[in-house]
Amino acid sequence: MRSRRLLTAALATAALTALTGCSNASAPDDTTPTTPAEAGTCEYVPDGNAARDVDAPPAEPEETGTVAATISTDAGDIPVVLDADAAPCTVGSFLSLADQGYFDDTECHRLTTQGIFVLQCGDPTATGTGGPGYSYADELTGSETYPAGTLAMANAGADTNGSQFFLVYEDTQLAPAYTVFGQIDPAGLEVVQTIAAAGAAGGAPDGAPAETVTIDAVTAG
Repeated sequence: MRSRRLLTAALATAALTALTGCSNASAPDDTTPTTPAEAGTCEYVPDGNAARDVDAPPAEPEETGTVAATISTDAGDIPVVLDADAAPCTVGSFLSLADQGYFDDTECHRLTTQGIFVLQCGDPTATGTGGPGYSYADELTGSETYPAGTLAMANAGADTNGSQFFLVYEDTQLAPAYTVFGQIDPAGLEVVQTIAAAGAAGGAPDGAPAETVTIDAVTAG
């Protein structure tokens, strides 16, 4: 399975730096805006082997408006608010995986501390290559930004969303190519910033967190 990537423009140059989080394909530099579940249904397409056996989410989104959820980790709880109106298919997948225990006892496998500022999670294999065995389309407007507190999906190119997501802990410049599906509560943002303060393993700018971060569970409500 492809590794999920985040792309960032170097501040001093126009060059793009690929930061792998889940595969060999890179996200495109340009993005064709899409609208969320225009037909009222979501298509979850079989894609590779599942890191954990799960059922695909319902094709018809079950949530609307905002949905409160908590990403419980051994470093502290990270409350988030999901936006089911802006990203119904993404929120539907995230909640379905959470309900099936897909995220339980999984490590956040990647912390980036230069160029972009994100903690990436959602891969039960902790290798950056694991997914749920299906993929689905981006839900983009083309005007996405990624300030501190953003919750968004990692991908390996257009319409390759799976289970890996990232939490932005400082304002980050990215192309509008990553579906934003929620916001991190201020208390949760403090938890992520504390994790980030410890840095990545070996002092690298990108890699596994120096202090292992394990998701105990993701719960709604």
